[in-house]
Amino acid sequence: MSLPHPPATVTVFAGASSWIESDAVAQCHQVAALDGMRHVAAMPDLHPGKGAPIGAAMASSVLYPFLVGSDIGCGIAVFPIRVKRPDPQRLAARFPDLDAPLDPAPASDLVGEDIPGGYVESLGTVGRGNHFVELARVDAVLDESHAERLGLAAGDLVLVVHSGSRGFGERILRGHTEVHGAGPAPDAAAYLARHDDAVRWGSVNRRLLAARVADALGAPVGEPIVDQCHNLVEIRDGEFLHRKGAAPGDGRDVLIAGTRGTHSYLVAAHAGPDANFSVAHGAGRKMSRADALRRGKAKHTVEELRRTPLGSVVVCGDRQLLFEEAPTAYKRIEQVIADLVDHELATPVATTAPLVTYKVADSAPPRRR
Repeated sequence: MSLPHPPATVTVFAGASSWIESDAVAQCHQVAALDGMRHVAAMPDLHPGKGAPIGAAMASSVLYPFLVGSDIGCGIAVFPIRVKRPDPQRLAARFPDLDAPLDPAPASDLVGEDIPGGYVESLGTVGRGNHFVELARVDAVLDESHAERLGLAAGDLVLVVHSGSRGFGERILRGHTEVHGAGPAPDAAAYLARHDDAVRWGSVNRRLLAARVADALGAPVGEPIVDQCHNLVEIRDGEFLHRKGAAPGDGRDVLIAGTRGTHSYLVAAHAGPDANFSVAHGAGRKMSRADALRRGKAKHTVEELRRTPLGSVVVCGDRQLLFEEAPTAYKRIEQVIADLVDHELATPVATTAPLVTYKVADSAPPRRR
């Protein structure tokens, strides 16, 4: 007779003053009760998700596809770019339509490889929700030697691309859930083969998005200095490490996104086993989309939300999304970073400030003031 496994542990890497919803913590404990689960590490950007928490890394002897979700391969890449006249209003008007997919042949030519999984739908598109492409400026350099190794200095421009596998990952998860629901993968190797294609697809798509923007701006763009996926599962120490809105933190450089109206942070991550070798991936929502829409409409106009307190411009033709993704709907990125530092999970390297944030193609760009 086999002995029962000890109950899974849950650790929340956030300070007492941090905004952590009780529903999100409850979801962590629900995940901890799953068969085979050993440890759930919740990041300071933790918030409730559909069936599983977002901002968590979950180690188990059993592979659960629903813990990764449908946007397999979602991540953030940072590309150095050179723009002669970085005027936000002028550049916003030149951003291409990143909702219109590319043809497969030109897409393959752009990235110099075949499209993973043969999935040619949605190529070069950013997607909705919290996905974005942002032209940003390196603002404060907090670790000069590390920034220098990355080739970054204050005032440099970068493209930050946050997107995933689009409909490819959704198709993979649906194929599992239609048969097995939220249950484990009966054939882990078969799921991982499809999953790995989606992870590679997400990375290729981020490169395509950067190439499309660079071409439209007439600006040279370099290879990514950061490209970390935060929705994936990996095999580590004989276990399945599921990450849902948590970036790999084992010696990686990670861009932790703020909001379209605040700074983001490039960090050197050095998380250990207690944190399941993971760090936060962004500021994390503190309002549901419905609450953000209701409160935002009471406080702001659409035109107000097209400009941020930092002077940047938002390209977003979806009025509802403008409110749902307002900076006030998210936690303070400074507190998220402070929690990572306090728990010795990461060291800040530099901050970036947005100039242009693309969400959805604008049918009627804002007038020049």
